[in-house]
Amino acid sequence: MSSRKKDYYEILGVSRDASQEEIKRAFRRLAKKYHPDLNKDNPKEAEEKFKEISEAYEVLSDPEKRAAYDRYGHEAVDFGPGGFDWSKFTRFSDIEDIFGDFFRDFGFDFGFGRGSLFEDFIRWRERERGEAARKGADVYCEVEISLEEAARGVERDIEVLKEEVCDVCGGSGAAPGGLRTCPTCGGTGQLRREQHYGFSHFISITQCPNCRGSGNIVERRCDVCGGSGRRERRKRIRIHIPAGVMDGMHLKIAGEGAAGTSGGPPGDLFVVVKVREDPHFKRIGDDLICEVPVRFAQLALGDEIRVRTIDGDHVHVKIPPGTDPDSVIRVKRKGMPSIKNPRHRGDMLVKLKMRVPKKLSRRQKELLRAFDSEEQQHH
Repeated sequence: MSSRKKDYYEILGVSRDASQEEIKRAFRRLAKKYHPDLNKDNPKEAEEKFKEISEAYEVLSDPEKRAAYDRYGHEAVDFGPGGFDWSKFTRFSDIEDIFGDFFRDFGFDFGFGRGSLFEDFIRWRERERGEAARKGADVYCEVEISLEEAARGVERDIEVLKEEVCDVCGGSGAAPGGLRTCPTCGGTGQLRREQHYGFSHFISITQCPNCRGSGNIVERRCDVCGGSGRRERRKRIRIHIPAGVMDGMHLKIAGEGAAGTSGGPPGDLFVVVKVREDPHFKRIGDDLICEVPVRFAQLALGDEIRVRTIDGDHVHVKIPPGTDPDSVIRVKRKGMPSIKNPRHRGDMLVKLKMRVPKKLSRRQKELLRAFDSEEQQHH
């Protein structure tokens, strides 16, 4: 038997050029049709059908997912090895609109009929609305380095102030022996209510208001953190700043931010790199510009000069005879390493600044006057 997935448009019974409103109407009609309480003869099949139309609606109701599906098919919207489940469904408001009025008639704010698929959906949705695990806040700090350090890369020890899980109470906020099971929900963190109306069986699962979904009550607060479950601490962290880093660039150190809440992961640390201005070099992208003072005779007659690079060594640069002042000579691969491609390196641009002497000897003045006189004769 073929395992090829059914076309999403076919599942909802709409054409490929259907509008968003037509897609939504089709989903509402089919969602009501396949509610298990209206399909007592085969509720399991109804559940599977409801899951199928929900998957189709999740894709076709999202313009980006729909465009990808239209172009590449099911592979473009793969829901992973486990397939589609309620953690991947984002159109909850549409389901609530469909069934809200129906269930409110029976004294519920929201609910579904018997079946593990629907109970899983309700539990997952309530967790999202309640005390869901959340990632901790990101922490930012600055570190200043020289241009030479930016060229070669450097390691720095930095100290950051951040919130961490209290090591005394383990994040519970309770003193030793000060935590007990919530008497309202029995430690589940949820309140479940079931009612029968004729042949229908309704389930309502809500977050416990007494423990706010944690399942525990703090009777005595932790003396160290005051019940917050978190403590501010300074931590020393060694970071690697890569060669070629740009001024203002953010480096991300995963998991070194503030502690998460309700068991969530910690945030990240972002280090903002400030590169000090260099007295000798000016950076433009991966290229470096430096100004080198030269004499008139060197420009006129040509010469070879030594120029220091950002790496601290020297290169020999040839000045051709008759070079104009402020000319730029490019020295290949003596600039900054590229942060995007470590194998690439920019160039060093040597700008020749003619130095005009402020004081001249009598002989220098005589020679310059003679030179100028001859220049005037030639021009």
